[in-house]
Amino acid sequence: MVAHTYHTASRQLLAQGRTELDAGDVRQASEKGWGAAAQMVKALAEQRGWPHRSHAALYDVISYLVSETRDHEIRRLFGVANALHINFYENWNNAENVSNDLDDVERFLDKLEPLFAAE
Repeated sequence: MVAHTYHTASRQLLAQGRTELDAGDVRQASEKGWGAAAQMVKALAEQRGWPHRSHAALYDVISYLVSETRDHEIRRLFGVANALHINFYENWNNAENVSNDLDDVERFLDKLEPLFAAE
């Protein structure tokens, strides 16, 4: 049940991020993009019984998923999501870059989606 909640939130947050960006709020769009990625990672970790309650734990999950799938782009795309998280605090990125980064987060979710077992 918890894994399903995380999974559902991931797509909702991405949609909210795009809405925030359309409204001109780059910072909130950035944080929603990060949240979307983090929630999908948490969903997969929860299903597998892996810890996921810290940033460090999320990066461990990413390493496990890269080992499982042999898809190294997962690590790069998660790094993009983390840069969005940083942008929420620093507000150094522009709308065009954040839009492209949200596209990368969508690609990240698309890569991880098949790994999620429906409950």
